[in-house]
Amino acid sequence: MSNNQLPEVGKISPEIFDEMIYPNLGAKSDLVLVGPRHGVDIGVVDLGGDKVMVTTTDPVFIVPEYGFKRAAWFAIHILASDAVTSGLAPTYLSIDLNLPLSMTKQQLNTVWLTISEECKKMGMSIISGHTARYHGCNYPMVGGATVICIGDKSKYVSPEMAKTGDKLIITKGAAIEATGIFAVAFKTKIEEYFGKDFSHRAKKIFWQMSVVEDALTAVEVGTRENGVTAMHDATECGVWGGLYEIAKASKVGMRIEKDKIIVSDEVDRICSKFGMDPYSSISEGTLIITCQEEKSEEVVRKLKEKNIVSSVVGEVIPEEKGILLIEDNREKHLEHPRVDPFWIAFDRALREK
Repeated sequence: MSNNQLPEVGKISPEIFDEMIYPNLGAKSDLVLVGPRHGVDIGVVDLGGDKVMVTTTDPVFIVPEYGFKRAAWFAIHILASDAVTSGLAPTYLSIDLNLPLSMTKQQLNTVWLTISEECKKMGMSIISGHTARYHGCNYPMVGGATVICIGDKSKYVSPEMAKTGDKLIITKGAAIEATGIFAVAFKTKIEEYFGKDFSHRAKKIFWQMSVVEDALTAVEVGTRENGVTAMHDATECGVWGGLYEIAKASKVGMRIEKDKIIVSDEVDRICSKFGMDPYSSISEGTLIITCQEEKSEEVVRKLKEKNIVSSVVGEVIPEEKGILLIEDNREKHLEHPRVDPFWIAFDRALREK
């Protein structure tokens, strides 16, 4: 892709971001503590009195093939998952719904009640929005929303805060989202290939596609010098993309032991069958955490108490040493995957359905 081209699908390249977006961010403000950055999904504004406002914005992503209740659950958890990587609980939601003309009243009712119920569980109030049906609006992108967190200035974290000596923790393992989506969208294929018992187990992974509980549990040990220093959910380009983005945002290196990263049997077999590398496949629900070394085992223990599996997979090292991946006792430099294999595999599976 040349510098003058936009990508066919997915997020714009870092080069386009640097050229077009980053230099043009409206009015300057000294109250903006964290603004748009590569690999940083939150913005942070100083409200004074040791309080900050954290915001994150994403599409409202509704896939009818999941079933409208399941699709709405996933949509609100995608939104909240970015916000909680700040270490603060979600407080408010502003949501715009630009609905397809094909959507029925009953379907909208299911979606809205599910969103409202999940917001209640998270303690998040819906404070503003816009809801309408328009020509030209289609699934899965049916609007956009902003999640707002209000909390202590001294407690929030961002992907820019990882420090040399921190330990790297990954929850749930690789390719959670890729596997959960395939298990639901291609149930018949999965049953044909692996049997009904396997399909039943794989479909349960769908409900792991959120890092809300992961993040809010991890920060119970403390933040910054007292514990968790940075968090990032492994969405586009999966675990490799998430680790790379934290390293670049924090200007640090990493030493990552590949065999310490959890890959469940369901993930391994589905990714292999459909031609996806689990480590670079989209993985909403996988939380990457950096934390003070002496708090790492406590974080793992607290997550286990909530039935969230996790593992310590490496450590943060000085930037000049690079991002190092240890595989089969060999050391190599980790590069950003750039292209997530999920999208090609999903499109291919749809056409063969």
